Amino acid sequence: MLLCIDVGNTQTALALYPDDGGGPAVWDARLRTEPRATGDEMALLVRGLLGARTADVGAVAALSTVPAVMRELRGMVTRHFAGLDHLLVEPGVRTGVPLLVDNPKEVGADRVVQALAAYERHGGPCVVVVFGTSTTVDAVSARGEFLGGAIAAGVAVSAEALAVRAAALRPVELVVPRSVLGRNTVESMQAGLVLGAAAQVDGLVARVGREIAARDPEGREPVAVVASGGLAPVVVGECATVTEHVPDLTLLGLRSVHRRWRARRDDRATRRSARA
Repeated sequence: MLLCIDVGNTQTALALYPDDGGGPAVWDARLRTEPRATGDEMALLVRGLLGARTADVGAVAALSTVPAVMRELRGMVTRHFAGLDHLLVEPGVRTGVPLLVDNPKEVGADRVVQALAAYERHGGPCVVVVFGTSTTVDAVSARGEFLGGAIAAGVAVSAEALAVRAAALRPVELVVPRSVLGRNTVESMQAGLVLGAAAQVDGLVARVGREIAARDPEGREPVAVVASGGLAPVVVGECATVTEHVPDLTLLGLRSVHRRWRARRDDRATRRSARA
């Protein structure tokens, strides 16, 4: 089975997928991302969560949006899953997604694989919205190209900033309030944070959708608006533009990249055998 690992700024997500490249995950887990963790510590946590399923792992695909973790992640994979196929998605790795931006190396690996997963699901232009430490709204063309996108402070980051910078405000639970007209300070903050985030995303999706259509020779608008991320369950229900919520979008993208990488490797091996 393929073990996919997505190391995000706040949480690390893991999932086991069948070797045939199809079907849902047979196992998944989440843990807190610790930027100072060593590869050995990471392996201890991952193997502990996998338990008996560790023996099922036949290949590993991973990425990290935390630069400080990348070196240790690479060490964990090569040392503790030695002998297995492994792929770390980072700048320079072929994903099959053309990056039509000023500096492709600046685009986070998570945004690239999310674009790939969304495009493979719908086969047409789409918008990818991810609610995490940051909120990203990215555009994917009708040809599967990453066109760029918008990055805003995430809902939790905004909530923390309010509590720190405003003396009269305190941390609140991120839930949908009874009404946009908060009747107390807590509900007023929840309305601004959660409903405000939904309105922000709807506005950005509309603008991004027009950009996608303007760059398409046939003027095609997005066929889907796909949402993901740890905070998506809080906000998605209040977004008028989101058409689909895919919790494991990044992990599915990792699976797709690994499948393409393995196909290229096998093809090269076949050509070498034919020449021998």
